[in-house]
Amino acid sequence: MQIRARVENRSHQHNVTLATNGHGHTISIAPKPAGFGSIANGGELLALALATCYCNDLYREAAARNISVHGVDVTVDAEFGGAGEPARRIRYSARVLSDAPEYVIRELLEHTDRVAEVHNTLRGGIEVELEGVEVLAPAAE
Repeated sequence: MQIRARVENRSHQHNVTLATNGHGHTISIAPKPAGFGSIANGGELLALALATCYCNDLYREAAARNISVHGVDVTVDAEFGGAGEPARRIRYSARVLSDAPEYVIRELLEHTDRVAEVHNTLRGGIEVELEGVEVLAPAAE
């Protein structure tokens, strides 16, 4: 699976495009009130990535086990220090609406925690590398 995220930011414009295996879509994230940058910060989006991954994977794993799940709420809390410091602590909780027995849902939640890809990526400490840069001059007016 190949995933791509792209941000295009100009004064008072912030466009986000996402794609998985070449199938793209956009999400709406406003620019900062001052005009440059995103109203959402990277820590918030990292927490959103974890919450989204766990939610989607929970439905996937439930379907694979023929467990009926009618709703999922996931909350992620991340604690960051100063500029340039990595997160100090990330924790999350989940609530599931289901008519399945509680022990079945608890096992499903624990199993999903073990197989959630974004969670396992962070737990594995994968290297993030800057692959290329390009410097452009603004267009003449």
